[in-house]
Amino acid sequence: MARFILNQYRKYQSTDQQLCKAIDEMHFKAKCYCDYLHNCRRYKEINAEFKGKGERSVEDTARMVGFKLPHDPK
Repeated sequence: MARFILNQYRKYQSTDQQLCKAIDEMHFKAKCYCDYLHNCRRYKEINAEFKGKGERSVEDTARMVGFKLPHDPK
C-alpha cells in the first residue's frame, strides 16, 4: 500500500495543473493515506491488547484497568 501511495504521489507530482487537480490535492491524499495507515496499525495494537480471551480473573481485569486488589493475608 505504501508503494501505491508513493507511485500516485510521484505520478501527479508535476501534472497537478494539467489534470485540473487542485494544487494541494495530492498533499491532502497523501496525508489521508498516512493517517489511515497509522490508525490501522493502532487499531491492530489496541485490538490485540483488549480482544476477548474468554473469562478473565478478577486480578487480570483489575490489572488491565490499572487497579490493585487488596492483599488478603491468610
